[in-house]
Amino acid sequence: MIEGLVSTIIPVFNRATMLREAVASVLAQTWRPIEIIIVDDGSDDDSLAVEEELVRDNPGIVRVLRQQNSGPGVARQYGLEAAKGEFIQFLDSDDLLLPQKFALQIAGLRADPEARIAYGKSYVSNLGVRATQPAQRTGECFRTLFPALLQEPIWPTMTPLYRREFLDQIGPWPRARQLEDWMYDAQAAAQGARLHYIDAFIAETRNHGEARLCQLWKNDAGAMRERLAAYVTVLAHAERSGVARDAPEMRGFVRALFWMARNAGCYGLPVEARQLFELSRGRALRPGWDYRVFALAAAVLGWSRASRLAESLHGLRR
Repeated sequence: MIEGLVSTIIPVFNRATMLREAVASVLAQTWRPIEIIIVDDGSDDDSLAVEEELVRDNPGIVRVLRQQNSGPGVARQYGLEAAKGEFIQFLDSDDLLLPQKFALQIAGLRADPEARIAYGKSYVSNLGVRATQPAQRTGECFRTLFPALLQEPIWPTMTPLYRREFLDQIGPWPRARQLEDWMYDAQAAAQGARLHYIDAFIAETRNHGEARLCQLWKNDAGAMRERLAAYVTVLAHAERSGVARDAPEMRGFVRALFWMARNAGCYGLPVEARQLFELSRGRALRPGWDYRVFALAAAVLGWSRASRLAESLHGLRR
């Protein structure tokens, strides 16, 4: 590990143009020293030529690793194992960093020895137009990830900067392709990660209209199965961390498990539907009539038909 070095790990799959822009945003950082590790996740477009050009134009800074297509989590872990930095930055190939990001976050971490992760505000841009509100919950200051992480991911993947020594403690990135970043944050939360907040915009996530892996679940039962498994994993980390059953965030998450159980049934995943339903019912402080009715419907109709019926009735009530 090289003191002061920031290692930026960029997984890429068939995004040559955006990769150039992502790398340029790292090169524009006011902080030095830096290294950039591009992990090509089985691209079959001209990304390979762009990667070679970036290495040639930035000797000693840009490196390229290649793997068979395995998803962003596996790619990030591959890059992490090759990284030499004291600090680690994960950056998706379609997102950007703002020039002061590293300088602000490293100053924050060095002034706050207990903190393991620094984060700040991130922009969201839709087809090139920046929204005025910060992405997700990056406009809010948290000292820990739980219990807030149970409501939704706090940040896009490129927002935090990590101490490398802490990442070595929390374990590898999940191999899943859906919600792998949420599960990774839950791993960090379970280790009691302290956060340092930077009250400034430091990064930008871009909604560009092209296909995104995180949207695959809408038409793919296998991707949906991975999303459902992520809820189970996050719950396990939260319970291991001691999040109270009566905490508002846990109560909301338990209701979300019930909703996801119905989603599982609608996707024809009865095993997952039953698992999520039982997890939700077993953790609800006072399971209501809706649990009893749904359990009866599932026993009579089966999980898939009961779920579709419940969703139809919900739609009518709206």
